[in-house]
Amino acid sequence: MEDAIKKSEILIEALPYIKKFQDKVIVIKYGGSTLINKKKRLSVLEDIIFMSLAGMKPVIVNGGAPFINKKLNRLKRKIKFIDGLRVSGEKEMEIIKEALTSVNRRIVKEIRMLGGKAQCVSGRKVIKVRRHARFKELGLVGVITYVDSAKIESICSKETIPVISPLGLGRDRNIYNINADQASAYIAKALSAEKLAILTNVEGIYKDKNDEESLISSLTKSKALALIRKGIIEKGMIPKVKACITAITGGVRKAHVIDGSLPHALLLEIFTDKGIGTEVVK
Repeated sequence: MEDAIKKSEILIEALPYIKKFQDKVIVIKYGGSTLINKKKRLSVLEDIIFMSLAGMKPVIVNGGAPFINKKLNRLKRKIKFIDGLRVSGEKEMEIIKEALTSVNRRIVKEIRMLGGKAQCVSGRKVIKVRRHARFKELGLVGVITYVDSAKIESICSKETIPVISPLGLGRDRNIYNINADQASAYIAKALSAEKLAILTNVEGIYKDKNDEESLISSLTKSKALALIRKGIIEKGMIPKVKACITAITGGVRKAHVIDGSLPHALLLEIFTDKGIGTEVVK
Protein backbone atom coordinates (compact mmCIF):
# COMPACT_ATOMS: atom_id res chain seq x y z
CA MET A 1 0.00 0.00 0.00
CA GLU A 2 2.83 2.43 0.90
CA ASP A 3 4.43 1.89 -2.53
CA ALA A 4 1.12 2.64 -4.22
CA ILE A 5 0.74 5.85 -2.19
CA LYS A 6 4.29 6.96 -3.10
CA LYS A 7 3.57 6.35 -6.79
CA SER A 8 0.39 8.40 -6.60
CA GLU A 9 2.28 11.23 -4.85
CA ILE A 10 4.83 11.23 -7.69
CA LEU A 11 2.03 11.48 -10.25
CA ILE A 12 0.44 14.36 -8.35
CA GLU A 13 3.80 16.19 -8.25
CA ALA A 14 4.17 15.70 -12.00
CA LEU A 15 0.67 16.95 -12.86
CA PRO A 16 1.37 20.72 -12.91
CA TYR A 17 4.45 20.14 -15.06
CA ILE A 18 2.48 18.00 -17.51
CA LYS A 19 -0.03 20.84 -17.78
CA LYS A 20 2.68 23.51 -18.04
CA PHE A 21 4.56 21.80 -20.86
CA GLN A 22 1.53 20.66 -22.87
CA ASP A 23 2.23 21.22 -26.61
CA LYS A 24 5.69 22.62 -25.82
CA VAL A 25 8.75 21.56 -27.82
CA ILE A 26 11.57 19.94 -25.84
CA VAL A 27 14.77 19.36 -27.83
CA ILE A 28 16.99 16.55 -26.54
CA LYS A 29 20.59 16.12 -27.66
CA TYR A 30 21.23 12.41 -27.23
CA GLY A 31 24.73 11.08 -27.78
CA GLY A 32 27.93 10.01 -26.10
CA SER A 33 28.45 6.95 -23.93
CA THR A 34 24.74 6.64 -23.02
CA LEU A 35 24.14 5.36 -26.56
CA ILE A 36 26.35 2.32 -25.99
CA ASN A 37 24.56 0.64 -23.05
CA LYS A 38 21.24 -0.75 -24.29
CA LYS A 39 19.54 -0.72 -20.87
CA LYS A 40 20.42 2.94 -20.31
CA ARG A 41 19.50 3.80 -23.89
CA LEU A 42 16.05 2.28 -23.56
CA SER A 43 15.52 4.09 -20.23
CA VAL A 44 16.14 7.44 -21.96
CA LEU A 45 13.82 6.51 -24.82
CA GLU A 46 11.07 5.48 -22.36
CA ASP A 47 11.29 8.96 -20.82
CA ILE A 48 10.98 10.59 -24.24
CA ILE A 49 7.99 8.42 -25.17
CA PHE A 50 6.35 9.36 -21.84
CA MET A 51 6.88 13.03 -22.68
CA SER A 52 5.24 12.53 -26.06
CA LEU A 53 2.27 10.68 -24.59
CA ALA A 54 1.92 13.43 -21.96
CA GLY A 55 1.30 15.95 -24.74
CA MET A 56 4.78 17.40 -25.20
CA LYS A 57 6.64 17.57 -28.50
CA PRO A 58 10.08 16.01 -27.98
CA VAL A 59 12.66 16.34 -30.75
CA ILE A 60 15.81 14.21 -30.62
CA VAL A 61 19.16 15.22 -32.13
CA ASN A 62 21.39 12.17 -32.10
CA GLY A 63 25.16 12.04 -31.81
CA GLY A 64 27.37 9.08 -32.59
CA ALA A 65 30.92 9.83 -31.44
CA PRO A 66 31.64 6.41 -29.82
CA PHE A 67 30.68 4.58 -33.01
CA ILE A 68 32.60 6.99 -35.26
CA ASN A 69 35.70 6.62 -33.07
CA LYS A 70 35.40 2.84 -33.00
CA LYS A 71 35.25 2.63 -36.79
CA LEU A 72 38.13 5.09 -37.24
CA ASN A 73 40.26 3.11 -34.76
CA ARG A 74 39.46 -0.14 -36.55
CA LEU A 75 40.62 1.40 -39.83
CA LYS A 76 43.68 2.85 -38.03
CA ARG A 77 42.74 6.40 -38.94
CA LYS A 78 43.70 9.31 -36.72
CA ILE A 79 40.99 10.90 -34.57
CA LYS A 80 41.57 14.63 -34.41
CA PHE A 81 39.62 17.54 -32.93
CA ILE A 82 40.25 21.28 -33.22
CA ASP A 83 38.47 23.47 -30.64
CA GLY A 84 35.99 20.66 -29.97
CA LEU A 85 35.20 20.12 -33.68
CA ARG A 86 36.00 16.80 -35.33
CA VAL A 87 38.33 17.07 -38.31
CA SER A 88 36.15 15.68 -41.12
CA GLY A 89 38.00 14.98 -44.36
CA GLU A 90 36.24 13.26 -47.26
CA LYS A 91 37.28 9.78 -46.08
CA GLU A 92 36.21 10.51 -42.50
CA MET A 93 32.88 11.89 -43.71
CA GLU A 94 31.89 8.55 -45.20
CA ILE A 95 32.39 6.94 -41.78
CA ILE A 96 30.64 9.83 -39.98
CA LYS A 97 27.58 9.65 -42.26
CA GLU A 98 27.38 5.87 -41.92
CA ALA A 99 27.65 5.96 -38.10
CA LEU A 100 25.17 8.83 -37.60
CA THR A 101 22.63 7.24 -39.94
CA SER A 102 22.97 3.87 -38.19
CA VAL A 103 22.45 5.43 -34.73
CA ASN A 104 19.51 7.46 -36.04
CA ARG A 105 17.76 4.38 -37.42
CA ARG A 106 18.42 2.37 -34.27
CA ILE A 107 16.86 5.04 -32.04
CA VAL A 108 13.76 5.18 -34.25
CA LYS A 109 13.50 1.37 -34.30
CA GLU A 110 13.76 1.17 -30.49
CA ILE A 111 11.20 3.94 -29.93
CA ARG A 112 8.76 2.02 -32.12
CA MET A 113 9.62 -1.22 -30.29
CA LEU A 114 8.73 0.51 -26.99
CA GLY A 115 5.37 1.62 -28.37
CA GLY A 116 6.20 5.17 -29.43
CA LYS A 117 6.06 6.89 -32.81
CA ALA A 118 9.26 8.21 -34.38
CA GLN A 119 10.67 9.21 -37.76
CA CYS A 120 14.24 9.31 -39.09
CA VAL A 121 15.26 12.75 -40.32
CA SER A 122 18.62 13.22 -42.04
CA GLY A 123 19.89 16.63 -40.98
CA ARG A 124 20.79 17.44 -44.59
CA LYS A 125 17.04 17.54 -45.34
CA VAL A 126 16.35 20.26 -42.75
CA ILE A 127 19.70 22.00 -42.04
CA LYS A 128 21.62 24.27 -44.40
CA VAL A 129 25.22 25.17 -43.66
CA ARG A 130 28.20 27.13 -44.87
CA ARG A 131 31.63 25.62 -44.60
CA HIS A 132 33.67 26.54 -41.54
CA ALA A 133 36.14 29.42 -41.85
CA ARG A 134 38.92 26.96 -40.93
CA PHE A 135 37.96 24.71 -43.83
CA LYS A 136 41.54 23.77 -44.72
CA GLU A 137 42.15 22.42 -41.20
CA LEU A 138 38.71 21.00 -40.41
CA GLY A 139 37.53 19.68 -43.76
CA LEU A 140 33.80 19.17 -44.22
CA VAL A 141 32.62 20.82 -41.00
CA GLY A 142 29.57 23.03 -41.35
CA VAL A 143 28.27 26.14 -39.62
CA ILE A 144 24.47 26.26 -39.53
CA THR A 145 22.79 29.04 -41.49
CA TYR A 146 19.19 27.76 -41.66
CA VAL A 147 16.91 25.18 -40.05
CA ASP A 148 13.68 24.20 -41.82
CA SER A 149 11.46 24.35 -38.74
CA ALA A 150 8.27 23.75 -40.77
CA LYS A 151 9.35 20.24 -41.77
CA ILE A 152 10.19 19.34 -38.16
CA GLU A 153 6.96 20.88 -36.84
CA SER A 154 5.00 18.90 -39.42
CA ILE A 155 6.35 15.65 -37.96
CA CYS A 156 5.64 16.80 -34.39
CA SER A 157 2.05 17.67 -35.35
CA LYS A 158 1.48 13.97 -36.11
CA GLU A 159 2.42 13.09 -32.51
CA THR A 160 5.62 11.60 -33.91
CA ILE A 161 9.11 12.14 -32.49
CA PRO A 162 11.60 13.46 -35.08
CA VAL A 163 15.08 11.95 -34.68
CA ILE A 164 17.54 14.23 -36.48
CA SER A 165 21.14 13.42 -37.41
CA PRO A 166 23.63 16.33 -37.17
CA LEU A 167 24.44 16.65 -40.85
CA GLY A 168 23.93 19.70 -43.04
CA LEU A 169 23.75 20.51 -46.74
CA GLY A 170 26.05 23.18 -48.16
CA ARG A 171 25.41 25.45 -51.13
CA ASP A 172 28.01 23.36 -52.96
CA ARG A 173 25.69 20.31 -52.42
CA ASN A 174 28.28 18.67 -50.17
CA ILE A 175 27.14 17.08 -46.92
CA TYR A 176 28.84 18.57 -43.86
CA ASN A 177 29.41 17.30 -40.35
CA ILE A 178 27.95 19.47 -37.56
CA ASN A 179 28.72 19.42 -33.85
CA ALA A 180 25.64 17.70 -32.39
CA ASP A 181 25.47 20.05 -29.38
CA GLN A 182 25.35 23.08 -31.68
CA ALA A 183 22.87 21.36 -34.00
CA SER A 184 20.51 20.78 -31.07
CA ALA A 185 20.85 24.43 -30.01
CA TYR A 186 20.05 25.82 -33.46
CA ILE A 187 17.11 23.43 -33.85
CA ALA A 188 15.80 24.47 -30.41
CA LYS A 189 16.06 28.14 -31.48
CA ALA A 190 14.29 27.54 -34.78
CA LEU A 191 11.43 25.68 -33.07
CA SER A 192 11.11 28.25 -30.23
CA ALA A 193 11.54 25.31 -27.87
CA GLU A 194 10.64 25.53 -24.22
CA LYS A 195 13.74 23.58 -23.22
CA LEU A 196 16.97 22.15 -24.55
CA ALA A 197 18.28 19.11 -22.68
CA ILE A 198 21.83 17.97 -23.43
CA LEU A 199 22.46 14.46 -22.16
CA THR A 200 26.02 13.67 -21.14
CA ASN A 201 27.85 11.24 -18.83
CA VAL A 202 28.35 13.58 -15.84
CA GLU A 203 25.78 15.02 -13.45
CA GLY A 204 26.19 18.57 -14.71
CA ILE A 205 28.59 21.47 -14.27
CA TYR A 206 30.87 21.57 -11.22
CA LYS A 207 32.72 24.43 -9.53
CA ASP A 208 35.41 21.84 -8.84
CA LYS A 209 35.47 18.79 -11.14
CA ASN A 210 37.10 16.74 -8.34
CA ASP A 211 34.31 17.52 -5.85
CA GLU A 212 30.92 15.94 -6.54
CA GLU A 213 29.37 18.20 -3.90
CA SER A 214 30.21 21.29 -5.99
CA LEU A 215 27.53 20.66 -8.60
CA ILE A 216 25.97 23.94 -9.81
CA SER A 217 22.20 23.56 -10.05
CA SER A 218 21.54 26.83 -11.90
CA LEU A 219 23.80 29.02 -13.99
CA THR A 220 23.28 32.29 -15.86
CA LYS A 221 24.77 32.99 -19.27
CA SER A 222 27.28 35.50 -17.85
CA LYS A 223 28.44 33.14 -15.09
CA ALA A 224 28.80 30.30 -17.58
CA LEU A 225 31.03 32.43 -19.82
CA ALA A 226 33.09 33.47 -16.79
CA LEU A 227 33.62 29.81 -15.82
CA ILE A 228 34.81 29.06 -19.36
CA ARG A 229 37.27 31.98 -19.23
CA LYS A 230 38.60 30.77 -15.87
CA GLY A 231 39.08 27.23 -17.19
CA ILE A 232 36.59 25.73 -14.72
CA ILE A 233 34.38 24.64 -17.60
CA GLU A 234 36.81 22.87 -19.94
CA LYS A 235 37.35 20.32 -22.70
CA GLY A 236 34.21 18.48 -23.85
CA MET A 237 31.93 20.49 -21.56
CA ILE A 238 32.71 23.75 -23.41
CA PRO A 239 30.71 22.96 -26.59
CA LYS A 240 27.81 21.73 -24.45
CA VAL A 241 27.68 24.93 -22.38
CA LYS A 242 28.14 27.08 -25.49
CA ALA A 243 25.22 25.24 -27.07
CA CYS A 244 23.11 26.04 -24.00
CA ILE A 245 24.09 29.71 -24.32
CA THR A 246 23.26 29.72 -28.05
CA ALA A 247 19.83 28.27 -27.26
CA ILE A 248 18.83 30.64 -24.47
CA THR A 249 20.19 33.65 -26.37
CA GLY A 250 17.95 32.57 -29.24
CA GLY A 251 14.80 32.52 -27.13
CA VAL A 252 14.78 29.04 -25.57
CA ARG A 253 13.61 29.53 -21.97
CA LYS A 254 15.98 27.07 -20.28
CA ALA A 255 18.78 24.71 -21.25
CA HIS A 256 19.91 21.76 -19.16
CA VAL A 257 23.03 19.60 -18.90
CA ILE A 258 21.96 16.23 -17.50
CA ASP A 259 23.58 12.87 -16.78
CA GLY A 260 21.83 10.63 -19.29
CA SER A 261 23.09 7.49 -17.58
CA LEU A 262 20.90 8.13 -14.51
CA PRO A 263 17.64 6.16 -14.66
CA HIS A 264 14.82 8.41 -15.92
CA ALA A 265 17.02 11.51 -15.79
CA LEU A 266 14.77 13.46 -18.19
CA LEU A 267 11.64 12.81 -16.16
CA LEU A 268 13.41 13.81 -12.94
CA GLU A 269 14.49 17.09 -14.53
CA ILE A 270 11.18 18.00 -16.13
CA PHE A 271 8.54 16.55 -13.83
CA THR A 272 9.89 17.09 -10.31
CA ASP A 273 10.23 20.15 -8.08
CA LYS A 274 13.97 19.76 -7.41
CA GLY A 275 15.14 18.57 -10.82
CA ILE A 276 18.68 17.33 -11.45
CA GLY A 277 21.77 18.41 -13.37
CA THR A 278 22.58 22.03 -14.21
CA GLU A 279 20.15 24.47 -15.81
CA VAL A 280 21.44 27.41 -17.84
CA VAL A 281 19.18 30.47 -17.93
CA LYS A 282 19.50 33.84 -19.62
